[in-house]
Amino acid sequence: MKTITLFCSAGMSTSLLVNKMKEAAAAQGKEYNIAAYSLNETDKYAPLADVILIGPQVRFALDKLKKAYPDKPIDFIDMRIYGLMDGKGALAIAQKYLNE
Repeated sequence: MKTITLFCSAGMSTSLLVNKMKEAAAAQGKEYNIAAYSLNETDKYAPLADVILIGPQVRFALDKLKKAYPDKPIDFIDMRIYGLMDGKGALAIAQKYLNE
């Protein structure tokens, strides 16, 4: 099973988006391991991810993460998708890196 890991400031509001992403995946008949963590936990969880998405509030960390994990696809969640808690939109970002 593919792992999609989201990082944000504290992992709280992003956990709502994770639930929406899981719903969108289920509607597509797909199953992913999707979880959200605080940016402080990247050392622990980034190595386990197949795709890393970061919330707009920590977009400043994008380049740092790409340098730290050059073998991982890493992108940010657009502020509009995040603000609307658009699980389907956020899932689509991850799926483009999973070639699905």
